[in-house]
Amino acid sequence: MRRIFLSFLFIGSMHLAQAQQSTGTSRPLTLAEYQKAKTFAVKDLDNDTYVKIENAYILDRYEGRKPYFITGDDGLKKRMDLYRLVSKEGMQELGTMIFYTNEKGKQYKAVLPNFTTDGKVWESYFEDIHAIDKEEKNFVLKLSYVLSKELSFQQYKALNQGKDLKAESATYGNDICFPGDQLVAMANGRQKLLKEVQPGDQVLTIDPATKLATTVRVKELVSHEAKNYAITRLLVASVTEKTSQAGKEVNLSSKVLEATPNHPMQTREGNRKMGEVNLGEEVLCYNSKTGKYEPFTVLHKTEYAGGVQKVYNIEAAAGTTFMMNDVMVLQK
Repeated sequence: MRRIFLSFLFIGSMHLAQAQQSTGTSRPLTLAEYQKAKTFAVKDLDNDTYVKIENAYILDRYEGRKPYFITGDDGLKKRMDLYRLVSKEGMQELGTMIFYTNEKGKQYKAVLPNFTTDGKVWESYFEDIHAIDKEEKNFVLKLSYVLSKELSFQQYKALNQGKDLKAESATYGNDICFPGDQLVAMANGRQKLLKEVQPGDQVLTIDPATKLATTVRVKELVSHEAKNYAITRLLVASVTEKTSQAGKEVNLSSKVLEATPNHPMQTREGNRKMGEVNLGEEVLCYNSKTGKYEPFTVLHKTEYAGGVQKVYNIEAAAGTTFMMNDVMVLQK
């Protein structure tokens, strides 16, 4: 079991070090700097979030995090604090300082190097945490837990284009709507910003089976109070290729649609919420090049905090669909 934890810790340490490297400029930590860093101290771990050392290095509280307090089976509470180790020259990140304080107030230190650091430094790091583990029962297990949590956080940020959605408090509510800047297909052949649609306007509705378009009257434009709504963004495309003696001719037509993740739409595989549509599924779109309603393939999907804004939806007198940004969506 111990070997498993050590292996897991190694993988977690390497991945976290790599993730940190990707957040900004960095350089390898030298062995001399590694040994020196183990002498660095933070006077007040509760309040000192940015510590300058010898006018050459900086300890910057990792992600502004509060400490981890971990209580094991023995009932003893341990404390772990993480700081980014930064070289003041060029503000290059070198690694992560780990301060571990036991229930008696004794403090241990370890320095997690960044991913590009030489193997000898990494060996020193693993020797040091192994030595701590001999004195502090299950230190490696506790460190493995903390690094795994932080690795997950870095992956979470990467998947959301660097944004911390939790910090932005995106709203995943029951409001089933679109941002106001989406374009609605009108009966006169033009498009109109959703937020400018009025009761009595005539909009297009498409029969999903026959692909025939008819017009319906807007009964009400429903608006919801401004919040930082979570928004799902779909990129769909239609591609045709023709090979000739001269080469390959490609015709590409694409659409982008944004809505709250719970807004329904119809795909070839069945009805889906926007946030549940999978890559490769097909949705019905208006192709301006052919003048027909044709299947487009979902190529990319992202979800992000859309910023504080109102969102809107249409209530119509008939029909089951609308064309939003030339993409067919279901009425709700």
